[in-house]
Amino acid sequence: MAHTQNASLTIAEMREFASFTAAEQRYIRRSLDVGLGRCDAFKMWARDAAENAAIRRQYVAYQELKRLREDQPTQGEEDRIDGFIGTLTRVAAFDLAQDRIDGFSAFRFLYERLLGATARPWLPSAFVGAAALPHIAPERRRMLLQSLSEAAATAPGWSDAQPCFFPEYVEAEAA
Repeated sequence: MAHTQNASLTIAEMREFASFTAAEQRYIRRSLDVGLGRCDAFKMWARDAAENAAIRRQYVAYQELKRLREDQPTQGEEDRIDGFIGTLTRVAAFDLAQDRIDGFSAFRFLYERLLGATARPWLPSAFVGAAALPHIAPERRRMLLQSLSEAAATAPGWSDAQPCFFPEYVEAEAA
């Protein structure tokens, strides 16, 4: 039974990933390589000097991920929220400013994998905070904020199931 549930969850996650734009898919795979240290992201993803510089900035921004994974506040730890949500919002603002993530679903998909299932309750707040920052262009800000559904913003609870599907780059010949 557990195997069937895990397979169903994996298939649902694969379908969700397939629903993202090509740019979102590429950025998520690259971000997972950077954030999880899966490979040399410069070799894998940098097509030109500008992308090389963007990956370098991403490595710097993602230095905070280890601390975020370790310091997630739990129920009753309200005194730890400001540091956590402030740092998470700053990292999220970096990702949203790259203009590769076009909505909350892709953002949530990425951050569930970067931080784990326990980060789910914090993601709507960090997304809204980052999307509302003034360095995001007004039209893009509107698009991002409208992508957060009422259901996601007002969820009474979140699943603690860890993500199963972690998309990776696959060479055309290997596919």
